[in-house]
Amino acid sequence: MGLLTEGTPLSWEETKKYADHVRRHGIRQFIALHDGLKDRKNDGLKWGEEIEYILVHFDDANRRARVALRAVDILPKLMQAEKEAAMNGDEHPSLPSLWRPEYAAYMVEGTPGQPYGSEPSDWSEVEANMRARRKEVQALLPEGEAVLSISAFPRTGCSDFTFPPSVPTPKDGISRSLWFPDAAIFPDHPRFSTLNRNAVRRSGQRALINLPLFKDERTPSPFHEDFSALGDEGEAKAAAKDDHIYMDAMGFGTGCCCLQVTFQASDLEEARLLYDELLVLCPLMLSLTSAAPIFRGMLSDHDCRWEVISCASDDRTAEEKGLQPLKNDRYRIPKSRYDSVDCYISPLSEQYNDTELLVDEDLLKVMLDAGIDRQLARHVAHLFIRDPLSLFAEQVNQDDEHGTDHFENLQSTNWQTMRFKPPPPNSSIGWRVEFRPMETQLTDFENAAFSVFIVLLTRVILTYKLNLLIPLSKVDENMQQAMKRDSAKEGRFYFRKDILTGL
Repeated sequence: MGLLTEGTPLSWEETKKYADHVRRHGIRQFIALHDGLKDRKNDGLKWGEEIEYILVHFDDANRRARVALRAVDILPKLMQAEKEAAMNGDEHPSLPSLWRPEYAAYMVEGTPGQPYGSEPSDWSEVEANMRARRKEVQALLPEGEAVLSISAFPRTGCSDFTFPPSVPTPKDGISRSLWFPDAAIFPDHPRFSTLNRNAVRRSGQRALINLPLFKDERTPSPFHEDFSALGDEGEAKAAAKDDHIYMDAMGFGTGCCCLQVTFQASDLEEARLLYDELLVLCPLMLSLTSAAPIFRGMLSDHDCRWEVISCASDDRTAEEKGLQPLKNDRYRIPKSRYDSVDCYISPLSEQYNDTELLVDEDLLKVMLDAGIDRQLARHVAHLFIRDPLSLFAEQVNQDDEHGTDHFENLQSTNWQTMRFKPPPPNSSIGWRVEFRPMETQLTDFENAAFSVFIVLLTRVILTYKLNLLIPLSKVDENMQQAMKRDSAKEGRFYFRKDILTGL
């Protein structure tokens, strides 16, 4: 879950006026944070995982399953204990779980209430905590509904896929989708609708997603859909590719669920090292956990969510995509803001950065002049080529020495396979790394197994000083391979032969 600031959301036109302001002050905030905490040392391992769940309504009489738009009803109850603790001045209550809203009105996000530690006894608690969370949600649902840890609901976008029923509004509203209704967006926090609305306004079009269709002997060739009966006035017809599943809303991607693991490093340098080492493993773990082969009720020739959510969150304009000459925008940007990582960040890894990195040169100079080393400065300057997608009127002017909302605004809306996370200000939390590519599994056992595996892997990397690094271009190729059907069995991935040679 990204930054959940409360306030009065600005329109895209208003947000755009403040884009340079947010970037400048976001960099000042990062410099202040870095300068104050760069020498922090000897933090112990603390870690946690987060799982996004889908609420499903089962109509047994008609043999039909729909997503249940019930998050708005149950989240206040799930969050009540945390809210009461905060009202009593307890900022770190000892709770078994914490809950947050997610993009869709049929989703909830759960994490352990306290971080796990480094002892084997901590690792054995993970599955039990996940089971308790699932029971906590299930207890609040009426008969005939269930909480499922599935990566993508197979019928999202099909006719009558929500309960209560809702209809899309392709000519107006937030998504302007032919299939995904605005009622399926979580209504009680402005972040989600604002991100969606502003992404559409910024790019000048609906989301554009074309996922390869799985074709058997009975599939028409070419497979082609007619969208005119749905209210299409030509945009979908022009955007859809033959032999693909076409989708047109952010919700098709951000309405998917994932399993993410965040862990605290000993210090800044260890966090950067682990970020780089784990970056190489992102495609492999995406492939191993792939669990989303069906979209809009059709079988895809890719079996994970990544390509869908990458396209769904792509707010680039035609100029930024290279489809038109640059006139109003600053850069041609090769990737969506939801995509694979574009650079290693440890100085020890610099030789493996073999792809061109687009950076904001002015902001890069500001950071270099402030004493931040080039590798880390380039990473942040790359994140800051983007515009803010969401801004609240109350947050425009901030104290850069003590606040971080402008930095987090852009940091948290660059949704990459890894996330490097500085400590929050005035907090006991240290430098952290978030591992983001994995898909949610059906059972708590599987989710716990993958979570613990990633954390154990970080201990092996550090203990044995493993070197997993390969050229970044090969990591990108591995990501493309990971998205293909049965890639864990049939795919071939680049991997380093000698992992014992030190950096």
